[in-house]
Amino acid sequence: MVLRRLVTILLLAALPATLLAELANGDLPAARWYIHVDLVSMRKGDAGKQLYAWLDREVFDELREEIGFDAAKEADSVTAIASPDGGIMIVVDGDFSQMTTDRIVALAALASDFEPLDVESKPYFYVGDDDHDSEGDDGHETKSLDEGAFVSVALKQKLLIAQSEQQMQELLKNKGRIPGDYGSSNALLVLRAQQNLVQAGADTADLGSDLGWDSSVLRNTRQIALLVAEATGKIAVEGQLIATDANVANSLASIVRGLISLQVFNDDLDPALSDLLKNTNVSVSDMTLTVKLDLDPGTVLGIID
Repeated sequence: MVLRRLVTILLLAALPATLLAELANGDLPAARWYIHVDLVSMRKGDAGKQLYAWLDREVFDELREEIGFDAAKEADSVTAIASPDGGIMIVVDGDFSQMTTDRIVALAALASDFEPLDVESKPYFYVGDDDHDSEGDDGHETKSLDEGAFVSVALKQKLLIAQSEQQMQELLKNKGRIPGDYGSSNALLVLRAQQNLVQAGADTADLGSDLGWDSSVLRNTRQIALLVAEATGKIAVEGQLIATDANVANSLASIVRGLISLQVFNDDLDPALSDLLKNTNVSVSDMTLTVKLDLDPGTVLGIID
């Protein structure tokens, strides 16, 4: 149960070779979505420190209390990615103590369904919940990480979590490099800045159904990407949306500008939020719609809370 909470908390904290401090185009294979959180950069910047303090208070405290894993000291970055078939992989990179890795293994062994496994002499284990019907042709077929997961601490400075056994075996064989098609034309867009904090992206083809949204906007787009970065004491947020054609991109830009204008003149709107909307930049280049804004860290934390 606690290991399942660890998986959930790590995903929440997020919102590959050896993990990079930042991602660039080509660093990820084709995927349905990805999230990459650079905790080192978040600790360094003036604005990022405030966001990191929130994570430490609201997320990492629970890890410390439940399994003694001090993410504030031991975790450097978290990458979560969903492969084209939907299977999720999480790679946590950091300087993990032997005590931390031992506790993770011991905690897994207490699960209702635990099985030690290995590939090429690298150990991993399956952790499942007997409350779920997770038995499949390969013995461990799970519909979600909440039902069960394959976990490994066999690689130095890495915690690996995978939804399928094949994914885990490929992660271990490739020394932590996320498996997949790196030459695919369907690779997701990655946005970058001088000091990245969070990078994320998604293929919008199935995003609406995945999230339970019936969105006409998503039906007319191909990809979305998000970047959260530190910029001179503020949190810079950039979102890009790739539409199906240039006309759609321009139409979407008009919709966004119109919605912003409607809210700016809303007398009931908080003045700080009104100023924020006034300073939101919306632009279009061919099929790409870009929205940029700079936020005070306090505003970001208020939105999160």
